[in-house]
Amino acid sequence: MTRLYTRSTIKKIVKAHQPKSQLAKNVDVMLYLDYALFLNRLAAEADITALNDNERVVEARHVNTALEKVLQQFKG
Repeated sequence: MTRLYTRSTIKKIVKAHQPKSQLAKNVDVMLYLDYALFLNRLAAEADITALNDNERVVEARHVNTALEKVLQQFKG
C-alpha cells in the first residue's frame, strides 16, 4: 500500500487546524484507523440500504442515504 502523505505531513496538516493543541506521537495512525472505521461503517450501511430496496448492487443513492446516518454516528 502506498502512502499519500508522510507521517510528518499529516501531523503538520492537523496542527494547522489546531495550532495550540498537543499531538500524540501516533496521531497519523489514529486518524487512519478512524478513517478506515468510517469507510467500513459507510459500506455496511449502504449495503443494508440496498438490501432494504431489494437491490443487489450498491448505487450512489444508497451511499448518499447511508452517509447522513454514518456522519451523525461519527460526529462525536
